[in-house]
Amino acid sequence: MRPFDKTQRCNYFPMLTIVTFSTLFFAFFCYNQYMKTIPFPDFKHQHPFQESSNSTYVQLQETNKADNGDYERIVSPLEECDIFTGEWVFVNGSSHPLYKEDDCEFLTDMVTCLKNGRPESLYQKWRWQPRDCSLPKFEANLLLEKLRGKRLMFVGDSINLNQMLSMVCMVQSIIPPEKKSFSYASYTTVFKMEDYNATMEFYWAPFLVESNVDPPTMRYGTVVPVVKLESISKHGDNWKNVDYLIFNTYIWWRYPTMKALQGSFSNGATDSVDIDQNVAYERALKSWAKWVEENVDSNRTSVFFSSMSPTHMKSSDWNNTNRIKCWNETSPFPNISRIDVGTNWQLFTTAVNVIQSMKIPLHFLNITRLSEYRKDAHTSIYAAPGGKLLTQEQKSDPARYADCLHWCLPGLPDTWNELLFALIMYRT
Repeated sequence: MRPFDKTQRCNYFPMLTIVTFSTLFFAFFCYNQYMKTIPFPDFKHQHPFQESSNSTYVQLQETNKADNGDYERIVSPLEECDIFTGEWVFVNGSSHPLYKEDDCEFLTDMVTCLKNGRPESLYQKWRWQPRDCSLPKFEANLLLEKLRGKRLMFVGDSINLNQMLSMVCMVQSIIPPEKKSFSYASYTTVFKMEDYNATMEFYWAPFLVESNVDPPTMRYGTVVPVVKLESISKHGDNWKNVDYLIFNTYIWWRYPTMKALQGSFSNGATDSVDIDQNVAYERALKSWAKWVEENVDSNRTSVFFSSMSPTHMKSSDWNNTNRIKCWNETSPFPNISRIDVGTNWQLFTTAVNVIQSMKIPLHFLNITRLSEYRKDAHTSIYAAPGGKLLTQEQKSDPARYADCLHWCLPGLPDTWNELLFALIMYRT
């Protein structure tokens, strides 16, 4: 398929009569009012991404047979394509899911929805189809060769842990059992691939900057977060000498105002001031951007930033009064739907602006809109908050206990990693 032609122009003919002029004016007014209702950020006053920073467009090509007779797929300058614009396609065949829940020993109870009692697996059978091209088939061996002798690290909140576990499951089946290991520490989760001298890692930093919910005992949402908006080096020291860094921060920014620490956590300071959420988010991202510019060698390290993972907390958002939150949803929104599920597009715009201002190349993983369709893919009542499965009594109260933030595995995060795979194979 050829890319969409963005250079189409309309011809405006002379207005011959007052009636014609009035009709056109009225039509334009109605269209303008309609566009204002679409829940998407206004980019018209922003500078476009620099080519070196824009990961929206990827160029894809399949190679010929390799020496071993297998067809390999790589990414090369052939066809320009926006891989984040497209539709969800249901797959009847065996190509999806990309792995089986039972075949990946590294999944936690937090994401194993079938094991935890979900009665259907339709959410595993959806494939993302970009509008103007097809994604290259995910090839674990190609990715592992790309990662040979390197480190790949997801940094951020539990959504990035969700994605890290997905990536581990997508590659682990081709690694002999004795050649792979998985370990947890206070801040870092590490999957080691011995034959490749490589690691996939996750580092917990839900705000990227330092906060009071960084310690393991403070991560369950029982305390009001306090952030130190300019303090990032304590975390950042653990991100140095990593070859692929994938950052995110969103789901903890859920308060209209954020508490910003006055002083230092290390000195025992407790005084804080309330700051508008959007102002605080921008300050935190500017601190992160400054750290990246001062500490990352772009000749060695590829940096990615994932846009926000949406939630589906109110079934009224999609006019379904018979549902409670995302509970019991078994299919995505229709692809033609105009969606508004409460995503904070102002924070999205803030992230875009900060990324555009950065002095080094950075790849923007725009997963938000495509993920908004997937109201069916959350862990819902089939999760394990705090490491404990819900009781039957708790499952009968989805209004209180349904988790509509995190995602089942296999599931949506596998698609995020297919997109990441395409970018890694081409952009880095």
